[in-house]
Amino acid sequence: MIRQEEVYKIGRLGKTHGVKGEISFQFDDDIFDRTDADFLVLEIDGILVPFFMEEYRFRSDSLALVKFCDIDTQQRAAELTGCDVYFLRSLAEEDDTPTLNSLVGFDLVDAKGGKKVGTIAAIDDSTANVLFELEDGQLVPATDDLITQIDVHKKTIIMQIPEGLLDI
Repeated sequence: MIRQEEVYKIGRLGKTHGVKGEISFQFDDDIFDRTDADFLVLEIDGILVPFFMEEYRFRSDSLALVKFCDIDTQQRAAELTGCDVYFLRSLAEEDDTPTLNSLVGFDLVDAKGGKKVGTIAAIDDSTANVLFELEDGQLVPATDDLITQIDVHKKTIIMQIPEGLLDI
């Protein structure tokens, strides 16, 4: 059984495409294309279920059409519409550079004192300045200039947090 802490969200399934079971996949992380991934994990009724991909093709830099194995009609594909799509963290770690979305759940540690600041709950990339949103609602700039180390095995990010930033 796949557990929630083993995956991270990379997108959502949209409308069906054609009559042979293809479905649109709106993604914000193309890790499934950059690694040797045979499957994506879909959340169906609160359960994480792997679905093997027969093929996929890109329509834009954030939209792909996916054909899953054994989903061969428009009706079967329609049952998957609206499902959140996840990717296994273990497969993502094979890629040299972690993606922003894969950092959700990591602990943020201040480099000065080694103190844990919080845990990343979400990534806010709605503006030019990407932010880590911590579980307590605090926002921390996710800039390379501040990040000193990312340890994917310990799930920690060490940052040089500017004086007073967390007091805002």
